[in-house]
Amino acid sequence: MAINIPVLLDRLCYRYPSLLVDVITEHEAGRRLVAVKNLTVSEDFFQGHFPGMPLMPAVLMIESLSQVAAMLLLHREGAPPDAHVYLRGVNDAKFRRQVVPGDRLRLEVAIGRRRTRLVRARAVASVGDQVVAEAELLLGLVPDRTTIDGTAIVHPHAQIGVGTTIGPYATIGPHVVLGAHCRVGASAVIDGWTEIGEGTEIYPFASIGLIPQDLKFQGEVTRLVIGRHNIFREFVTIHRGTRGGGGVTRIGDNNLFMAYAHVAHDCQVEHDTIFANGATLAGHVLVESYATIGAFSGVHQFCRVGRHAFIGGYSVVTKDALPFAKTVGNRARIYGLNTLGLVRRGFTPDAIGMLKRSFRYLLQSKLNTTNALRQIERDRSLRCEEVQYLVEFIRTSHRGVIVRRATKRVEEVLADE
Repeated sequence: MAINIPVLLDRLCYRYPSLLVDVITEHEAGRRLVAVKNLTVSEDFFQGHFPGMPLMPAVLMIESLSQVAAMLLLHREGAPPDAHVYLRGVNDAKFRRQVVPGDRLRLEVAIGRRRTRLVRARAVASVGDQVVAEAELLLGLVPDRTTIDGTAIVHPHAQIGVGTTIGPYATIGPHVVLGAHCRVGASAVIDGWTEIGEGTEIYPFASIGLIPQDLKFQGEVTRLVIGRHNIFREFVTIHRGTRGGGGVTRIGDNNLFMAYAHVAHDCQVEHDTIFANGATLAGHVLVESYATIGAFSGVHQFCRVGRHAFIGGYSVVTKDALPFAKTVGNRARIYGLNTLGLVRRGFTPDAIGMLKRSFRYLLQSKLNTTNALRQIERDRSLRCEEVQYLVEFIRTSHRGVIVRRATKRVEEVLADE
């Protein structure tokens, strides 16, 4: 099994902010690990240590050996899940040669005597055939603990991840699977066949995984699947799917649902979206990555909201909302390209320029949508991934897309272009 260096080193407590391991070359699980650090003159620590004579500090050689030791301890059979490693001590450290830019540092750690939570490891750093540093490391292995308030009602069949905290009077149903390091606030309810990924925060009085508000629902087994690192604020409601809609409501990673937001049955929400206070999705809605749904806005069932779309507050969306666009109003109309949002997301000026010209075909020309798409495809200056996705989004729409402009003069609608 491959070793994920950054993920494991996040569990080395008090770790120096830089990764000091480039690659693993040898690994005997639970016994010995050899890694390499290639030292270049651009390393941060060379800049001030010392001016005119760059050297790797001895403390960072110990740190690099500690990182190798942490990976060896954490990536072995029988290691506590989601445990953290602490460097408790260093014995008999010896530094035999200076380490300078251009050196290829070989880092070897072998496990010695161990107790349940305390391990001794022999660590040697060398350049070529010459040992440059060696020491005995004393390492502590501390498993994370799960905290459940005494007043919480957690069904014995529920699966609670390591390091998860459950607050007062929270209720967790029998089929719930909670990932590691989640937080469930006071009086929150999680029920049904619900899976929630690690690092997710559920604030007080949220309701996650209850049955859908669909009169056709007859109690069948349906699911809610939620990814990692999501935030559900107070009174958010997320319902699981229905048999007729595929049986699964699915939410991706890194989404923010502000207070009173609602996601109905069979919706699909991708990644990095923002739902402002009271934003509501009817059933069977698809919200693509990086979209923003404004406060107290509603999206009609079976609609789509494209990537990087911005839905303004108090809007009613009854057709597919175009990606990259600002869509606002009751009923919602389009206010041109979401230029500011795209700049913040790191889109290149060339890509933004091509999207602007594409939106002019859609919004300003006398062409209908079909002919506007043909013109966009014929225009060789509009060849980019973003424009291609925009065209495909419109062509695959079943409900139609919102291309009706706001009741403003064109120069006001597209003023930021």
